[in-house]
Amino acid sequence: MSLIAIIGGPATFTWSAFAVFILSTAITICLGHSVGMHRLLIHRSFRTPLWIEYFLVYLGTLVGMAGPFGMIYAHDIRDWAQRQRNCHDLYAHRRSFLVDSFWQMHCVVRLARPLCFEIEERVRHDRFYRFLEATWMAQQLPLALAFFALGGLPWLVWGIAMRISVSLTGHWLVGHFAHRGGHQGWSVDHVAVQGYNLPRFGLVTFGESFHGNHHAFPESARLGIEPGQLDLGWHFIRLLERLGLASAIKLPHMIKPREGVRRVGLSADAGAPLSCGTALGGLGMSTGSSAAACPSRLRPVGRAPRDEGRRWMPRRSIEERGGTA
Repeated sequence: MSLIAIIGGPATFTWSAFAVFILSTAITICLGHSVGMHRLLIHRSFRTPLWIEYFLVYLGTLVGMAGPFGMIYAHDIRDWAQRQRNCHDLYAHRRSFLVDSFWQMHCVVRLARPLCFEIEERVRHDRFYRFLEATWMAQQLPLALAFFALGGLPWLVWGIAMRISVSLTGHWLVGHFAHRGGHQGWSVDHVAVQGYNLPRFGLVTFGESFHGNHHAFPESARLGIEPGQLDLGWHFIRLLERLGLASAIKLPHMIKPREGVRRVGLSADAGAPLSCGTALGGLGMSTGSSAAACPSRLRPVGRAPRDEGRRWMPRRSIEERGGTA
């Protein structure tokens, strides 16, 4: 796909094809990946009618990373690894730029003592999600046919190959740099990997670049929680709320604080233990009772469950001993 984009992109460039690329990338990344897959399906940071949830997750599938189950697994295993005292370099993004890019695209950590990965029952048995998981690669075909019929080869190349290549590369770039350094308003004690904010990229990542905030408050629907942090995904959720299509929206002062979260670098009491109510009030939402954090889908077992198998394991692997990553 990347080869098609590199060769075919310049050869087929038109302004209309470029507009299709911008619009389709924004819709699938912002509404699909950031809001649908990440904040809704994975973290359950808000509720919405099932038909809207299906639509948003479908858009997230069109990004081209994985199906809904694969995305949940990829997120949860990385999150679990980064919360340990020791984390494998693949999940910590410690290696050089080129090595990390190869590892992220082509490798996986295989644990000597695998974890049980169990998706919540409602999602696991959902027929639509099972269909998407089985056909996620083929979901590009209807869109590809539509682009080709409407705009010929330029729309096809820029709306499919270029969009998928830029989206996957951009997703890795955010993960790479947001775990290596940058602005940090919050830190988490006793974990191997910290998250950092990349303020300059808030617009193009639709808020996903505020990863330090996300490490501190994983279940928050709002990622850009500091003044001046533009989070278009959050604005879309607020739009759904105004239309009566989103509810139970979680914000930092409404959820159970993550253990070890500390305020850093912004005031005289930097490093003091977190107080969500005082530090993060005034986010445009009324305060409510604290919501418990989402239960983990990963737990230690002697062997991987049969029904999950190795569905998301690529060809190459990096062996890791001791049940840690």
